[in-house]
Amino acid sequence: MIFAKRALLAGGWVGRVRVTLDGGRIAAIDTNAAAQPGDVRVDTLLPAPGNLHSHSFQRAMAGMTEHRRAGQDSFWTWRDLMYRFTARLTPEQVEAIAALTFMEMQEAGYAAVGEFHYLHHQPGGAPYDDPAELSARIFAAAAATGIGLTHLPVLYSYGGAGRVPLEPGQARFGNDVDRFLRLVEAMGPAMGGLPEDCRLGVAPHSLRATAPEDLSVLLAARPTGPVHIHAAEQPKEVSDVQAWLGARPVEWLLDHAGVDGRWCLIHATHMTGDETDAMARSGAVAGLCPITEANLGDGPFNGPRYLAAGGAFGVGSDSNVRISLTEELRMLEYSQRLRDLSRNVMVVGEGSVGRALFCGAAEGAARALARDAGRIEVGGLADLLAIDGTCPTLDPLPEDQLLDGLVFAASDGVVTDLWSAGRHAVRDGRHVARDAIVADYRKALSDLIATV
Repeated sequence: MIFAKRALLAGGWVGRVRVTLDGGRIAAIDTNAAAQPGDVRVDTLLPAPGNLHSHSFQRAMAGMTEHRRAGQDSFWTWRDLMYRFTARLTPEQVEAIAALTFMEMQEAGYAAVGEFHYLHHQPGGAPYDDPAELSARIFAAAAATGIGLTHLPVLYSYGGAGRVPLEPGQARFGNDVDRFLRLVEAMGPAMGGLPEDCRLGVAPHSLRATAPEDLSVLLAARPTGPVHIHAAEQPKEVSDVQAWLGARPVEWLLDHAGVDGRWCLIHATHMTGDETDAMARSGAVAGLCPITEANLGDGPFNGPRYLAAGGAFGVGSDSNVRISLTEELRMLEYSQRLRDLSRNVMVVGEGSVGRALFCGAAEGAARALARDAGRIEVGGLADLLAIDGTCPTLDPLPEDQLLDGLVFAASDGVVTDLWSAGRHAVRDGRHVARDAIVADYRKALSDLIATV
């Protein structure tokens, strides 16, 4: 049982709320209630968003790619450094890094993660004896932390648009579509030990890393479940795909791939106005990663037009250079303000921008991750976030400004408790397995650095 001084329910703010959990779901919600002995008491209870896009192994690179080299640094120079980093990772290190990453997500307020997993093979590209070895390491990290996992194994067949052969640095990622489908089949048994709220989707990496016929085979073989894809992150990607397929990436996907509500288009940064409107109408979720998109120099998403067309969105930590729910939402809004020389942009009509960002991200991520979450309501997954509304930053604010304070003024330090499908993973601001997870991570990084 959880007793909250106040909670944001589907219909708005309600005081003195008692939430009953059963089997990872919300079994009952009593309002104007009294706390009972044994209840977990919190100040302010919110639906916990999911983190819809993560490459967990990149967390270990944080701070390693901020030294300017001769010439102009870009996404593409960063990618070369990332390839050299991944060449050294062992399965044990992948697991330890993922566990720390997932733990930090939960401490920041994320109840679930979409792990966009493209590290499949040994250095050099040979498969492991168990072809799903590295996915099994992600599953172990999810089990250790209790985070809700939507696993998104990545089909990565080519080194560039037009079926360019893979580069040596991409060898650990590469599969043709037939081998990839066998790999996905092998993941089923490995996921058997995870909680029932965990999901398995697929992720064709991007149009530049696959081909139309392979995408058709993949979608026919996996007719249900989440489909995530990188789309239009960089201008070069857009121009390369257009030169090859005669259409821009988002335009081509909307016209040829049957994009609908099970799809999540990651970044979708460089779209025309018509593409933006059509993507919103498709039901797909825009997977936005504002901190990483700023770090890599990708550019801002066209938020106002997308929202005006009814588009759904969520946020993800992508490269995990900085894991912060509040900063991700803040950066999303501020990127729009800087571009448009305006304020209070990411809301349709009038109202609280913080609430529009927070609730929009919670509901959009739930759809993208195929989780029955995003709101506090009976029958839904107990993905719940408690914050300290008595902290100096939030205490003076009325309820209708509380989420503005959370998004634009508070830090993730206001998170007191986090439940992932009822699993009480964060208590008093600290993950219950933090010490062991951090110790394993320190050893993994020490061993990794010793090989450099």
